[in-house]
Amino acid sequence: MRKPAAAKPARKARAKAVAKPAKPAMDIAVGRRIRDLRRVRQFSLETVAARTDLSIGFLSQIERGLSSPSLRVLATLADVLGVGIAALFGASPSADGGSDQVVTRGLQRPELKLWRTGVSKQLLSPANADNKLNLFLVHLEPGGSTGDELYTHDGEEAGLVLEGEMMLTVDSETWSLKTGDSFRFASRRPHRFSNPAQDAKAVVLWVNCVTGAV
Repeated sequence: MRKPAAAKPARKARAKAVAKPAKPAMDIAVGRRIRDLRRVRQFSLETVAARTDLSIGFLSQIERGLSSPSLRVLATLADVLGVGIAALFGASPSADGGSDQVVTRGLQRPELKLWRTGVSKQLLSPANADNKLNLFLVHLEPGGSTGDELYTHDGEEAGLVLEGEMMLTVDSETWSLKTGDSFRFASRRPHRFSNPAQDAKAVVLWVNCVTGAV
């Protein structure tokens, strides 16, 4: 008697379910935040696409957590939505006391992991969409980079290399910054940054001041 052959399809179905890649939770949270900010401002996807030169399909994928955007893309979206990049970390404007919050505990830092590019940003200042000044701890994995393209956004930024080495390009000039070196520039100047090391992480204390966001 050979009966037990019917169990095979069930095992196959389970195998398929396991093999299906999960969407990173961070991509989902950031996409949801971008969608919420867009709806609050009553912008259609078509409007945002026209103002960012990004396709409607790509924007839709970001909002649904199906695509992991680069820092350049996030900075462009933040500009169009009238906020600083810290507003995309997923915290609502009224969370933890809203604009009255003074302290951010070490274990409660919101973090934005751009896992495809090897860049992650921890928000050290209280999370609020209305904040003009934000403090970040930026981690650059070995070889991590904002990409080959220079990008711009609103505001000013400054930083201090706490660990490792960072290559910083502003306009047509590139600097190698090592531990203890610092920088400042207007964010409207085309820029990019990267970690040239292949075996060591870089850590940078980074300040962003948004001047035109509402």
